[in-house]
Amino acid sequence: MAKWLKTQEFITFDVKDKICRITMNRPEKRNALSPQLIKEIHDAMLEADDLVDVHVIVLQGAGNDFCAGYDLAAGYIEVSPEEAKKYRTRMGTFDDDVWTMTRKMHQMLIIPDVHKPVIAKVQGRALAGGSELALACDIVIAADDAEIGHPGVRGLGSPPINFWFYHTGPQWAKRLLLTGDSIRGEDAARIGLVLDSVPAAELDAEVSDLARRIAIVDPEITAANKRVVNIAMELAGARTLQKLATEIDARAHLSQGPLRKKFKGDVKEVGVREAISRRDDLFGGRKPLRIRNGEKK
Repeated sequence: MAKWLKTQEFITFDVKDKICRITMNRPEKRNALSPQLIKEIHDAMLEADDLVDVHVIVLQGAGNDFCAGYDLAAGYIEVSPEEAKKYRTRMGTFDDDVWTMTRKMHQMLIIPDVHKPVIAKVQGRALAGGSELALACDIVIAADDAEIGHPGVRGLGSPPINFWFYHTGPQWAKRLLLTGDSIRGEDAARIGLVLDSVPAAELDAEVSDLARRIAIVDPEITAANKRVVNIAMELAGARTLQKLATEIDARAHLSQGPLRKKFKGDVKEVGVREAISRRDDLFGGRKPLRIRNGEKK
């Protein structure tokens, strides 16, 4: 009987040959991160970390995408005045916003905290919250044609889980976060946003081979080596930044700029999907940025 994972409504959990595969299983929603899915990922990570038979964890998405982002439809559900008075909500004060987001992000930050290595297998879209989820993992392997980015910075806020700088350095982190442009997997590998990319047809085999090699090593040793790199990142402020990133996102939510106002108005008028389309049309649509030796293609 599972010790941590009580429900599996939106994930599957499989262990074989010392490899645990946690699969986000909302393909009809492009594996968008609902509160329940986030909780199940959190609990599954704890379950895998606790199981003696697991040496390495693979986080993946069912269907065509890794994860297309946060479930904005759930985020824009109207809260009744009675609920707003009784519970902290994002419709309240700045502190309410920080509190509710911190609770949610704390669940996702279990990924760097578990002792066992976590590989993100990224196909299709890894956008907004999906990119945050992938970049929180220890290693990211992407399909060449995967699409990675954070379009939410165009009108919603700032990534509340923010490892961009630690993967790419300051200039590429700024280049992507100041525009919300996405980037293909093969280009993400060139700038260090992901470890490597391979043709989509080879992604399963590539990730399985890496997981198999990691699984050979005693978990106490891989835990030590994951920990030492994480401490090195913390000496560069990585975990402190995650605490600040939530507050910075809440600050960005206070923006009364025209793009944010228009997006919120469009959500109410035409729904989330069309609102995103209208926003991205201002940037020439969703075509990923292409990079070759520092030149835009």
